[in-house]
Amino acid sequence: MTFEDAVDFALSLPGTELGTSYGKPAVKVAANGRAFLFPSHEAETSFGVAMDLDTIEILKETDPSIFWQTPHYVGWEGVLIRYDSKDEERVREVIGRSRDFIAAKPPAKARKRPTSRPRA
Repeated sequence: MTFEDAVDFALSLPGTELGTSYGKPAVKVAANGRAFLFPSHEAETSFGVAMDLDTIEILKETDPSIFWQTPHYVGWEGVLIRYDSKDEERVREVIGRSRDFIAAKPPAKARKRPTSRPRA
């Protein structure tokens, strides 16, 4: 499954929209503006989905050939999914679970932009 395939599937789920996260394309839950599918820092091999920490550990233990993390993602609600996974049905299931996990969260808080101070 390519990133584009994953995005297409994620956009077929209810209440989703294409947006950005950290300046890159991502699929978000429209009701709360939170991303659940995003390109990873390892974009040549994997994409990422948001998931609770306990489920991430289970996914990594049960099928490390599909689900994994680099140190960048450890301790954060994100797990990587390898593009070369042979079990696309399981990948779709996890994308759907990721959407449900994020849909249950409150709306994202607006980020404050730093204000510039007048120069003397």
